Amino acid sequence: MKYGFVIPGGDVRDFGELAAEAEAAGWDGMFVADGLDIGFKPDEPFPWFDPWVALAAMAVATQQIKLGTFITPVSRRRPWKLAREVSTLDQLSNGRMILGVGLGAAQDDGGFYKVGEATDLKVRAQLLDEGLSIMDGLWKGKTVDFKGLHYRVNKMKMLPRPVQKPRIPVWVVGVWPKQKSMMRVLRWDGLIPQPSGATPETKVKVSLFEDVRKYIDEHHPRPAKFDIISGGTTPGGNSKRAAQKVKPFAKAGATWWLEHMWEGDPQELKTRLKQGPPRID
Repeated sequence: MKYGFVIPGGDVRDFGELAAEAEAAGWDGMFVADGLDIGFKPDEPFPWFDPWVALAAMAVATQQIKLGTFITPVSRRRPWKLAREVSTLDQLSNGRMILGVGLGAAQDDGGFYKVGEATDLKVRAQLLDEGLSIMDGLWKGKTVDFKGLHYRVNKMKMLPRPVQKPRIPVWVVGVWPKQKSMMRVLRWDGLIPQPSGATPETKVKVSLFEDVRKYIDEHHPRPAKFDIISGGTTPGGNSKRAAQKVKPFAKAGATWWLEHMWEGDPQELKTRLKQGPPRID
């Protein structure tokens, strides 16, 4: 089991320092949210920051900790520009980037419906698939010709390649047990499980991880190298209780635990980060 920490917001000038403190405290990964105009309370926008600028500050402040987004809605970004941004961060961090992706909360994020981005679920899924395919091709450093329903790429080549080979790891939100969603997941490197019909208040059960672990083991060509991401909030002041909360997810097949405090006080977040991960070993 590896352990990551998600920074939801706060003061962007602290992000580099927070990443360095997370590395010193023993966390394996540090992740930033990727939102534009979405809040946890009605008519009260949350203070989001550009993830690529924030991650750049975090990359130069650290040496070993993995860095990534949780999560990036690919459908509202140009995939060739996104490929360059993520590849640059992989170079800057010397191969420590992870890209978490999904369809995005189109019904809640004004970055979709307030600016004319696609909100239809099917269209966003198509844009996600095409976007990831283009990015994967560009990261190989070869000439890319692509003709899809939404994107056209004419003989584009992108250098330098990312540090990581064969590509920067891509974690994809997968809705269980929807077949199309899970088939998408199998093409990539990690799964962020979401039960069908879930809302922001839905608590993901341990049994879901047992189900998706079995599915990955049976269908993925390299299940031992595939990540399954769990997460939640643990009591940093009580390592025994924290481990007890995480252990069932590890036993069910999760390979990462992402600690998140979406609405926590910045000082509480910093305190929890310094307390270190809820290790079960």
